[in-house]
Amino acid sequence: MKKWLQIMTAAAVFSLLAACGSGDGSSGETQASGESETYQIGATQIVEHPSLDQAYKGFQAALKDKGLDVEYDFQSAQNDQNNVKPISDNFVADGVDLIFANSTPSALGALQATNDIPILFTSVTDAVGAGLVESMDEPGDNITGVLDLHPDAINKTVEFIDANFPDATVGTVYNAGEQNSVAQIESVKKAMEGTGLKLTERTVANSSEVKDAATTLVSEADVFYIITDNTVVSALDSVVGVANEQDIPLMVGEPDSLKGGGFATYGIDYHTIGYRTGEMAAEILKGEKTPQDFPVEYPPEIQLFINKQAAEEQGVEWNDSWDEEAELVETE
Repeated sequence: MKKWLQIMTAAAVFSLLAACGSGDGSSGETQASGESETYQIGATQIVEHPSLDQAYKGFQAALKDKGLDVEYDFQSAQNDQNNVKPISDNFVADGVDLIFANSTPSALGALQATNDIPILFTSVTDAVGAGLVESMDEPGDNITGVLDLHPDAINKTVEFIDANFPDATVGTVYNAGEQNSVAQIESVKKAMEGTGLKLTERTVANSSEVKDAATTLVSEADVFYIITDNTVVSALDSVVGVANEQDIPLMVGEPDSLKGGGFATYGIDYHTIGYRTGEMAAEILKGEKTPQDFPVEYPPEIQLFINKQAAEEQGVEWNDSWDEEAELVETE
């Protein structure tokens, strides 16, 4: 009887060990295939406004389309530079697999926080000038991304202003603390060389100053031109209100600002550049490539976008050729 009990006990132990071994093998195969792996991404942007939000949505859409299981920790700096680096420091402390930095300040904060975790940026105007990368073709060990400024965008926008509002004084408002904005203003000045256009500037430190700055331009400006400055775009409705009240055409830096009441732009689709950045991230997370395998990319081709309703609000005489040349956008 005792011998039979010993045999039964040994058989039970053997079966239990076999079952455990079988379970470990199955789990290992699943992890090896990557089917059950969940990736942690820290996502940060300087402020929430339509263009940056669209880029983030595009980024998420690409990773979903690639079939990756991703958990996001989204953090906005609320347009406060003091919040930028601590956000990325927290991502590093949490051990995220990748940082998505959506704006120049956010990308700079991420790069200051880590040399090891991959950083993918977008909504950046001048990655080299900002010190994010060494060059467009060789960005660095752990950072790369997609720019939000097509090389021809400012030139074409200035050409449009010159053709339709010759000899105009162009008023602009921007935050001189945003490196991407300073670079754009320099490009605007260069594009205006040889034209009859004149640029007059106002700078602000935060969004609460935008309306007053725009109002001081009314006596000087024939046209407003708001570049992709995060501080001003986050308070664009203030500029739109002044432009509509004073019949001043409002040129903007990207199509999402047309939905907010801007008149025209040669721009890009921010969802598209976010999506492309997400495609890069998918390959990096799966271990197929590293950030240094991706040169920094420009956005796809630009086109003319016009808000016909805004044109009417701002006293712009409609040119029938725009019906064929431009993609029309409505105010939301």
